[in-house]
Amino acid sequence: MKATQLLHNLGQSIWLDNITRELLESGTLNRYIQELSVTGLTSNPTIFDHAIKNSNAYDAAIREKLTEGLSGESLFFELALEDLTRAAALFRPIHDRTDSVDGWVSLEVSPLLAYDTTSTLDEAKNLHARAGQSNLFIKIPGTKEGLPAIEEAIFAGVPINVTLLFSREHYISAAEAFLRGVERRIDAGLKPNVGSVASLFVSRWDSAVMGKVPDSLRDRLGIAIAMRTYKAYRDLLASPRWQRVFNAGARPQRLLWASTGTKDPKASDVLYIKALAAPFTVNTMPEGTLKALADHGELGTILPADGGDCEQVLAQFAKAGIDVDALAAQLQEEGAKSFVKSWNDLMAVIVSKSAALKAAAVG
Repeated sequence: MKATQLLHNLGQSIWLDNITRELLESGTLNRYIQELSVTGLTSNPTIFDHAIKNSNAYDAAIREKLTEGLSGESLFFELALEDLTRAAALFRPIHDRTDSVDGWVSLEVSPLLAYDTTSTLDEAKNLHARAGQSNLFIKIPGTKEGLPAIEEAIFAGVPINVTLLFSREHYISAAEAFLRGVERRIDAGLKPNVGSVASLFVSRWDSAVMGKVPDSLRDRLGIAIAMRTYKAYRDLLASPRWQRVFNAGARPQRLLWASTGTKDPKASDVLYIKALAAPFTVNTMPEGTLKALADHGELGTILPADGGDCEQVLAQFAKAGIDVDALAAQLQEEGAKSFVKSWNDLMAVIVSKSAALKAAAVG
């Protein structure tokens, strides 16, 4: 049995961290669903930037949208919604079969809005309404400004993938924003079942401290942070406050492992997958990591609910001079800036492609 199937049987959802028009049109995404137990999909500006820049699969659609007077950001969101609507249809049977627990796809609001609460909320509502797909998450960063937008979006019934979380404290803040939105829906007599995941970025921790800690700590920080966060997740799910809303009909916000592709060439290509195998979580994997996992025949141990030895490991990093609280804030800020850069690159690709296609049409 493939390790992907073993992981699925354990109770962890495998999502693909990629989308391209070729994946959809070649039948590859459908094959991943059928053969590699993929039950969802995430996207981000970098993924779309590479997809549009590195192929001509979008050229016909761009030409058509140019004739409709679309350009820039508006044109991009039309392209993205077309792809994600098709992907959502592929995952719809899973979404229906699991009663909306699984089978989700994700679309990010403009990263330029990461520190603008009102505009983030407005765009989240607008994109979800335009998509018209019940199994589409809107991605909102878990920044200080993003948290009120997350609460309001949940209250408005918009399913949210909270992104750019790097620590236990980031996760708890995102979980509480989700919970406040749900509690307000209950108080207002609305159905409390609004889907959400909270995405913790893992591998970037190890990249950030590479060469700054002893070899005995190499590639151990991201996993330790994830284990600490998993304990907080399990503790929250068991708390009276959360159980009250579940009893009223709400669904838990699942913890999602993001940035799980191995960056260290000396480490296993499935380092973060095997280390973070845990029921009732999601792991969204780059395509290469998904294929590597499928080639493996075993998983290993399940993530302990009590966090295992994470605090001892984190104490060793503290002794080595790593301030994880400061680094978490730095990583979130850098992540937001990175997404803005990818977004600007993506807009530049849209502009250059549009200009080239217009020129070719005139010629």
